[in-house]
Amino acid sequence: MFDIGSFSSRDCSGISRRAFLQAGAALPFAGGLSALGQEKGGNPPRAKSVMLIWLGGGPSHLDLFDPKPKALAQYRGPFSAIQTRTPELLVSELLPNLAQRSHLYSVVQSNINYQGGHRPAGSIAMTGTRPTDGGEDRGGKVDGYGPSIGSILAKHRQSKSLPGFISLARGPVGDGVGPNIGQGGGKWGKAHDPFMLSCNEEGDVSIPKLKLLEGLSPARLADRKTMLRELDQLRRSIDSKPFRVWDGVYDQAIGLLTSSEATRVFDLSRETEKTRQAFGRTAFGQSCLLGRRLVEAEVPYVQVNWSRYVEVLFPFSDYGWDTHSDNFGLLADWHGPLLDRVLSALLDDLHERGLLDSTLVVCMGEFGRTPKINSIGSRDHWHQCYFSVWAGGGVKPGLVVGASDAQGEFPARDPVTPAMVGTTILDLAGMGTAARAEMRVLEGGHVIDALL
Repeated sequence: MFDIGSFSSRDCSGISRRAFLQAGAALPFAGGLSALGQEKGGNPPRAKSVMLIWLGGGPSHLDLFDPKPKALAQYRGPFSAIQTRTPELLVSELLPNLAQRSHLYSVVQSNINYQGGHRPAGSIAMTGTRPTDGGEDRGGKVDGYGPSIGSILAKHRQSKSLPGFISLARGPVGDGVGPNIGQGGGKWGKAHDPFMLSCNEEGDVSIPKLKLLEGLSPARLADRKTMLRELDQLRRSIDSKPFRVWDGVYDQAIGLLTSSEATRVFDLSRETEKTRQAFGRTAFGQSCLLGRRLVEAEVPYVQVNWSRYVEVLFPFSDYGWDTHSDNFGLLADWHGPLLDRVLSALLDDLHERGLLDSTLVVCMGEFGRTPKINSIGSRDHWHQCYFSVWAGGGVKPGLVVGASDAQGEFPARDPVTPAMVGTTILDLAGMGTAARAEMRVLEGGHVIDALL
């Protein structure tokens, strides 16, 4: 059986209220799985699915994908640069496996953002748009941001049995203050927010929304009549408007649990032990493996979050990339080797299964870190220039797009904005200019031509 916080997908039971006495078929989701990748209009998708690997907190570009071995000592840091299979690309010595796989991906070295705080920068990066109301630093509300790229694509695709936008984390991603505003439906409303799942180091999947439904237990979930009776009592005991919210939460969560397709997708025990070990027994590694299973099932947009919180050295944190006080030690001991192992395993796995051509993988954070090392021997926030990694789904591999200056402070050429990132993702997923205009999203945006 599964418990409220975590379930084994092999043993889950229960049924949606609306189909209580039928066979327990899963409910459709708003913006769910596309039928064989077919679009409602616009370009045929080169990417049937998009997989965003979100490195929340700001990974250091100089210490990963844009090292500066000839820079002054106060900039270049302690890590050596190594050659990749791409003649123009050097990477940090922390990434030896990715260096050997550079023929599978391309790197943008000239991303820019407009804010230096985690929540506003993350919201801009996830939506591709700047807020219309001043943003979170000025008390901005959800209406100030456009919908996230995942929400846009999920709305564009037709529904089936799985959600169209799944975000893998223990809850909405952000920092210790709160979640990013721009990670969901924005002005479209919560119905277009991502469906949250999480995966621990053992590959056990949990649905955070189930934790909101107080009083549920495995026994109650297994007893359809008891469930129906108690939900009817709950309906009479609370206001109708809040209940509609909980009703939707219940329908989504239980409908997903009772879907035969979902139970297969979520069951990581179906993978060989060799594959599971390749990804590693960490929450990030097993989440990326689950992400591959989701894109294999043609979920349009999957966001795999490195962590829920950007912070790294706080009691509540789950080791994000906000490495203010020990950037080099953390990268050497944890962040660098883990990213190198898991992203390499993901690219290999997609390539070997013939899925890379139809899956767009984008790996990035909301910004980079200060090229100049700070007074305590670490790096702080830096939104003026950072990196992103692109693979599959119509992207030309083995390229370096754009460039930073000699110290890694600013783009030397071809700055890439959040709008360009969002437009490129949507274009490769089949949402061309006309489709974006019809939905009134990222109008006037243009793609990163050098990637395509």
